[in-house]
Amino acid sequence: MECILDAVAVQQLIRDGLPAAASVVVEAVGPGEARIRLPFHARMLRPGGVISGPTLMAAADTAMYACVLAHVGPELMAVTTDMNLHFLSMTPAGDVVAEARLLKLGRRLLVLDVAVRDHLGRETVHVTGSYMRPSQ
Repeated sequence: MECILDAVAVQQLIRDGLPAAASVVVEAVGPGEARIRLPFHARMLRPGGVISGPTLMAAADTAMYACVLAHVGPELMAVTTDMNLHFLSMTPAGDVVAEARLLKLGRRLLVLDVAVRDHLGRETVHVTGSYMRPSQ
């Protein structure tokens, strides 16, 4: 699976289209994969001092979106069709890294999985999901 866009182009598309994602760093894209980082901010925490579920979901979805954009180009209306999360352990305060892997690149549907990791590199959430491409 060849990439159409590089990490810089994907990051710019995400930041331009999603102002709430201004802090997202697209670290890398490559054949069949993408890695993003959410730099730590105190607003990511839930009671107990761990990263909140919505933050972890956003990291996973953003990694999938980055992977989709890298492989299909600037199809900004590609949308999440489903996401299944397995929270493996609490994610301690710190940067969150999400690594998406493209399992299937179909004409209309893309299937992915994501490893969400804490700042120490431990996988704390495993995600599967799919994206639907806009009508051609």
